[in-house]
Amino acid sequence: MAVTTPGFSQSGAGETKKDTTSNKPVLPKPYATKSAVNHPRVEGWLEGKKPKAPEGFTVEKFADGFQNPRWIYQSPNGDLFISESSTQPTSANQITILQDSDKDGKYDVREVFLSNQNKPFGMLVLGDYFYLANTDALIRYPYKAGQTKITETGKKILDLPAGGYNNHWTRNIIASSDGKKILISVGSGSNNGENGMDKEVRRANILEVNPDGRDEKIYAAGLRNPVGMDYYPGSDVLWTAVNERDELGDDLVPDYITSVKRGAFYGWPYAYFGPNEDPRMKGKAPELVKKTLVPDVAVGAHTASLGLAFYDGKTFPSKYQNGAFVAQHGSWNRSKLSGYKVMFVPFKDGKPAGPPEDFLTGFINDASKSKVYGRPVCVTVVSDGSLLVSDDASNTIWQVKAAK
Repeated sequence: MAVTTPGFSQSGAGETKKDTTSNKPVLPKPYATKSAVNHPRVEGWLEGKKPKAPEGFTVEKFADGFQNPRWIYQSPNGDLFISESSTQPTSANQITILQDSDKDGKYDVREVFLSNQNKPFGMLVLGDYFYLANTDALIRYPYKAGQTKITETGKKILDLPAGGYNNHWTRNIIASSDGKKILISVGSGSNNGENGMDKEVRRANILEVNPDGRDEKIYAAGLRNPVGMDYYPGSDVLWTAVNERDELGDDLVPDYITSVKRGAFYGWPYAYFGPNEDPRMKGKAPELVKKTLVPDVAVGAHTASLGLAFYDGKTFPSKYQNGAFVAQHGSWNRSKLSGYKVMFVPFKDGKPAGPPEDFLTGFINDASKSKVYGRPVCVTVVSDGSLLVSDDASNTIWQVKAAK
């Protein structure tokens, strides 16, 4: 079968450097260890337990009682929207709004803003519209700031390829830095193309469309499951968090966060972490293997890194200014659990300035028995400078503040 991929403006980078202090990790050989199945046992948070942040921060329960809270979006007027959805037939398929009606710093309104959706995830207010990314479509609704419910039928402005391997049904959206485009993350429909690449059309991509859904282009390709997207503060440089492939062993392939170059190819399914050919795709697309870019920062194999947010608030210490927070939902394809935390990547002058470090931990109860309290999904910096973290396994949103 011929390989068809959009043109790329970037040439492939060199071999991955073996430097454990940089963004280029030591990569073991494929199948150096057997592919493990080690699903977490979610027990919920026990009385008196909560996630742990570094000294100088406080962690409190912000809100609970959701049904699989996935994504958190704060609109320009300060309202919070939470998408609630899951792979289960009992998926809530709704958006909840939290609103501070009297502006006293506490959310006093909680309503179902939108219901009867199809695995909703990413949300966006742009102009006079509220946009929602369901697993199969981008929907646009007329919207006025402050309204607490939408009851009318929205307009489907773009069909999206639905479903996907192991939770790759999530569709995130953000506005471009100039507000003239909408970017949509669409994960692959398979682990590594095992169902045929003819079933991966428009997938493993970040798509770009006009606000009316027209003029679709592939912004970047070969991104197995991009979820979190954000712009480096004050720039037009897009970054994303990507879940890499399974079944090559405990430490392959590292998930990563990376700046995303327009027209670039990041490897899936033919290569990984630069021009390292996947043995399952040997000889199928050598030119694309050569074109594969090395991502910027490795964040651990099988960590299911989903959320990505740059800290553009003012209340955290200077160390955290403009750095990236990464929410890791946690592994299932690793003999020992990995992920289940929020990591922090320091930045300086738009570039990573040090290795990833733990920021919010304590989600694992007993690693030897694969017991966990919860699983973080989304990280969102809100207008008061605090960090909100959704925990879909325990139906909770946590708030991290700098201690006064």
